[in-house]
Amino acid sequence: MFAIGATLDVASRDLFIKGMRQVANSVAVVTTSGEAGRHGATVSAFSSVSADPPQVLVCLRSASRIATAVNANNAFCLNVLSHQHPHLAERFSGRHDSAVDDRFHGVELHEEDGWIVLSEATAFCCTISDRVASGTHTIFIGHVQRLRTSSDEPLTYLQGRFRKLAQD
Repeated sequence: MFAIGATLDVASRDLFIKGMRQVANSVAVVTTSGEAGRHGATVSAFSSVSADPPQVLVCLRSASRIATAVNANNAFCLNVLSHQHPHLAERFSGRHDSAVDDRFHGVELHEEDGWIVLSEATAFCCTISDRVASGTHTIFIGHVQRLRTSSDEPLTYLQGRFRKLAQD
């Protein structure tokens, strides 16, 4: 609650990042495969858009390899990770790229009609229906063509750490 007469801090980049660290998000790996090659990256900026028709969105830094590949391939798979797979989030974050040439090497997955589906993830396989440039990012809106659900609790990210949801 804000005190009467109090002023709010100006939303600088650093303050914005500090505020967003307080927001818990599910963690996903966006994958794409096609003429632009096979790519994958960890993301937490994604959301449902519509149930009719089924659509999701993912926000990717426009200058990144994954955004370039998703744009060229015109498709992506949003793999929402299970709480049992923080190692996959780490792998696809790029932190270990100097030690591992191929982020997909040794990862259990299925390739279905060009979509890369990570095992045990809830997977939304999409074709791109729209792109919106905003700041440093591109928002890709995907029309869900296939969906596979998981019964596992999702992996979450809060205050710079991967977390598991607490049981009731």
